[in-house]
Amino acid sequence: MSTVESVRERANGPGKAASWRADPYTRALRAGRGPLFLRRADGWMLPLEVERWCADADAADRTVLRRCRGPILDIGCGPGRLVAALALLGRPCLGIDVSRAAVARTAGAGGPALCRSVFEPLPDEGRWGTALLIDGNIGIGGDPQALLTRVGRVVTLGGLLLVEVAPADVDERVQVRVDDGRGDVGTAFPWARVGAPALLRHARAAGWTAVERWTALGRGFTALQRTTPRPRPAGEN
Repeated sequence: MSTVESVRERANGPGKAASWRADPYTRALRAGRGPLFLRRADGWMLPLEVERWCADADAADRTVLRRCRGPILDIGCGPGRLVAALALLGRPCLGIDVSRAAVARTAGAGGPALCRSVFEPLPDEGRWGTALLIDGNIGIGGDPQALLTRVGRVVTLGGLLLVEVAPADVDERVQVRVDDGRGDVGTAFPWARVGAPALLRHARAAGWTAVERWTALGRGFTALQRTTPRPRPAGEN
């Protein structure tokens, strides 16, 4: 089984689906506010910025949107502020998310969205001009290199991937649960946290070239370009 296939199993299996469709996450999205956290097994908790996710795109988000070109795929779109902003500008775009509550909120905000994992078949594979992994979504599946390899099959040759990185120089793979901080938790699932240096290492290994780095409102971003032919799935001649 290839690395991507194994991540696909983890990403699409019952634990992954249940985690992001669990009550703490669904309730937070429907309410538009937290508290909400990703909690590691050792008790450390990463705050999730639900209020910002459910608001309109802010100045930092707009630095990302200005760099998009061609049709845009927002991977892990959440409640859809980026997709809604792009749609308002008349840009061709699509959000995907494994949470039905997130997809419903995106549609309600005026953005097109599908309830789907990035590791499942997607519309227009190989023809997206830009893909987005914002708000920590480089962590999807718990294996950044496998995720970057998969996204390399989704965008066109020369296409962009815009990634938000962790503020620290970190490269970790952990099991986490969605936690509301009040005793309600979701199912454990794999996640990753990646800072800029680690992202560059994983990107080079997956056939991406870094073309720009920038910060806005304390958030860090990296633009990657797919400059090598699309990786073939394992077993393909």
